[in-house]
Amino acid sequence: MIPASLSDDFMLCPEREDISAEFTRLLTAAQEGGATIAECLMIARQLKRGDEQSWHREWKKLAQANRHRAEAAFAEGHMVTAQRNWLRAMNYYSAAAMPLDSADERRWVAVLAMQECARRFLTARVPGGEVVTIPWVEGHALQGYFLPAPATNGRAPTVICIGEPGHRKEEFLVKLAPHARERGFAMLALDLFGDERDDYMDVLLQRRDIESSIASVMDYLELRSDVDFDRVAIVADGWGSSFVARAVLQEPRFAAAVCDGGLWDLHERSFFASRFAMRDLSIVPVPHAPLMASSADCPVLITLGEEGWLEADRAQQIVQKSRLGSSDIVLKVFTAAETGAAQAHADNPSLANEYIFDWLESQLGAASKRI
Repeated sequence: MIPASLSDDFMLCPEREDISAEFTRLLTAAQEGGATIAECLMIARQLKRGDEQSWHREWKKLAQANRHRAEAAFAEGHMVTAQRNWLRAMNYYSAAAMPLDSADERRWVAVLAMQECARRFLTARVPGGEVVTIPWVEGHALQGYFLPAPATNGRAPTVICIGEPGHRKEEFLVKLAPHARERGFAMLALDLFGDERDDYMDVLLQRRDIESSIASVMDYLELRSDVDFDRVAIVADGWGSSFVARAVLQEPRFAAAVCDGGLWDLHERSFFASRFAMRDLSIVPVPHAPLMASSADCPVLITLGEEGWLEADRAQQIVQKSRLGSSDIVLKVFTAAETGAAQAHADNPSLANEYIFDWLESQLGAASKRI
């Protein structure tokens, strides 16, 4: 592993695209308090040539240093410093786990340490957060972090934040929680793992009804006394599939949704139709159907980077040719000139999330006026 020039989009390790992408994620996380640039650059200098294990070793060491600072600050009553260091430690443990195989015990140890830092962060937060368990399917429950809205004694608008299969919820405590808090939202950060290891995702992906998890989450929120259930939105982070879009189509209780709108599924259907000269897309055998080609019951925002996997022009064509082209569907394309143009806005997630949460603020504010 050879630390290369940090130019060329932070291509830290040209022979390992995943390592370079993770390093970019860590640098951009510094904008939201999930890392410091100085620490990231220090690790880049310490990675050893020809030592593939140095990535895990160095990030784990840095995570432990931040964790110890957090515990010391917490013991002395310095809650802000404790929170900041636990968030960084959590993110660094995630980085340490990233390149390891799911069967590697060191990966699970790092995940457990990451989760402990997240829980400690919740205890230091004001108002304090909580770990929640949400029944889903027999033998498997979802797990989430519920962060109450600041300075409210009543019911608050609430945003569900969930990633695509394989993403863990801890990332949202850094990436999305500040945007929710600053706008007075409560937030529920979720993933599909529950308390299982990474290899459990293979079991979940065999299910044809992953989207049913979202209905279970809504059932849970409906029972909470601190959630304004007329103002619940969902943010799907990432573009691995359209399972959240399918859930939104089936779930009438959302006030707003940010997801891919079924664009990826529609793109696959269009590809197969053109490949096999089919005119009727309804007969194209594409997994993950049904699609959000019919009307959703709430406004939907789709954000896209023009340099991502799906070309912006192609996305706009799909929207125009499908029934997605309604007044309740907004497609926002981030250009290279403004940044946020990479896949999943990886080059500048802060810019994209500002836009997303501003849109949510407008939608959830209007929701309070509904009868």
